[in-house]
Amino acid sequence: MASVKFSACEAWRIATFPTDPVAEARLALGLLDLTDLSDDGTAADIDDLCARAVESNVAAVCIWPRFVPQAVRLLIDSSVRIATVVNFPAGGTDIAATVDETVGALADGADEIDVVLPYRALIGGDRELAGRLVAAVSELIERPRRLLKVILETGELPDQATVALAARIAIESGADFIKTSTGKTPVSATPEAARTMLDVIRSTQHRVGLKPSGGIRDLAAASTYLELAREAMGPSWISPVTFRFGASGLRDALLAVIEGRDAPGSTSSY
Repeated sequence: MASVKFSACEAWRIATFPTDPVAEARLALGLLDLTDLSDDGTAADIDDLCARAVESNVAAVCIWPRFVPQAVRLLIDSSVRIATVVNFPAGGTDIAATVDETVGALADGADEIDVVLPYRALIGGDRELAGRLVAAVSELIERPRRLLKVILETGELPDQATVALAARIAIESGADFIKTSTGKTPVSATPEAARTMLDVIRSTQHRVGLKPSGGIRDLAAASTYLELAREAMGPSWISPVTFRFGASGLRDALLAVIEGRDAPGSTSSY
């Protein structure tokens, strides 16, 4: 993973200055997976998303598989990476179907795959199936050029012990990142889940990143997760190689702070 390059990586150098809201907003912007996974998204929406991604030099866009070829054309001369989703958002258990989705997305030019851990199966006691599905997708990922993020859907898991178990299964099965949420359930990212996931990351021998996703709408929310990462892993750990935000509206909120159009550290809603 260390050889994956992003021009936005320079942003992590300001991670040691968390008290400066403009610097914090710039850092968060460079870590953003600008996302459009709306059910009624159109090609015009993807044109707009990619234009905004390039303008702000975010880490990646995260889009439905059907839009990957369009994004490849639009982003060919940029450093913005293309992430897409498979077995999303339900976290289905059909391994063959998920593998087929992944093969198609990679063939179309996706740089990153966000797969949903079969969390319902895990809750039901089937740890093996959850691990086998993630491992099957992981085998398709050509590293370091491509990455695998595993969505745990932490808001649907019954407790933090299960969050930790899901994180360990994902990591042991080949995750490059563990991601909190699809953004399609009533509870998305929470600091409590992120803290649990960071604890698991810190305890593993693998190099694994964290992606809080869903409900992160302003600098105050973003900074909460950045501070958790600083406390658990140290400021130098924070870069697009090991930390991302998944959000659709966060970009505009961060730009408002950077451009002085908004009060820094405004109240967040999860």
